[in-house]
Amino acid sequence: MEMIRPFDVAEFLEDPKTAAAYLAAVFEEGDAEEIRVALNDVARAHGITDLSRETGLSRETLYKAFGSTGNPTLSTLLAVVKALGIKLSVAA
Repeated sequence: MEMIRPFDVAEFLEDPKTAAAYLAAVFEEGDAEEIRVALNDVARAHGITDLSRETGLSRETLYKAFGSTGNPTLSTLLAVVKALGIKLSVAA
């Protein structure tokens, strides 16, 4: 009998364009919890250790910010987005 693995969207988000499209869709909905989850997915896809090195933030800080009870600060969000090669924009 073959075991079915749980689906993990992070496995499909290594490409910055794919990650940006995923985040854009989630940001459009505007739900803070969904945005936190999506950022966690993209961060895991990129690799927390690499992201820590690139942002100068500790792995613990990243895990806390994007974990189930996290609430990332704006500076953490901006550092992570920049390290991921993604740009945020605002439109009317």
